[in-house]
Amino acid sequence: MKKPPRYRLVVDVMVLMVRSDGRILLLRRAGDVYASGQLCPPGGHLEDGEPVTTGALREVTEEVGVTIAPPDLEFCHAIHHRSPEGEGRMGMVFTAQRWSGEPSICEPEKCSQMVWADPARPPADCVPYTAAVLDQFSSGALLSTHGWPTTAGGAA
Repeated sequence: MKKPPRYRLVVDVMVLMVRSDGRILLLRRAGDVYASGQLCPPGGHLEDGEPVTTGALREVTEEVGVTIAPPDLEFCHAIHHRSPEGEGRMGMVFTAQRWSGEPSICEPEKCSQMVWADPARPPADCVPYTAAVLDQFSSGALLSTHGWPTTAGGAA
């Protein structure tokens, strides 16, 4: 019997930059990108050979121009996401409460606005994947699923 192919998936990294008032930074996606017009935190996917922490720090610097010291990046959630097209992705979510520099839009072709939002009551126009992350983050869960059929192993 032939073995099925090894399961592979894209790894996403997201950083919830948390201000002293508890609000987090969300970016409005713009242009010819996935979920244009919707909100999501700074993040993206890993590059070949890149550890998740390095990828998260890189994405924040590329997207909003701030520097986060590695010890200030804290793991807060892992989410196994399935897109509407059926593509599996693993999201590694981090928080940061300290950073150097003032957040600004560094990729105007991909982002049109910055919004500081209450993670427990995110704006209705968040990317559904982001809304799922924020719901789990607000509840304190460390692991979730999103977009998969509901099973005994976790929420869809």
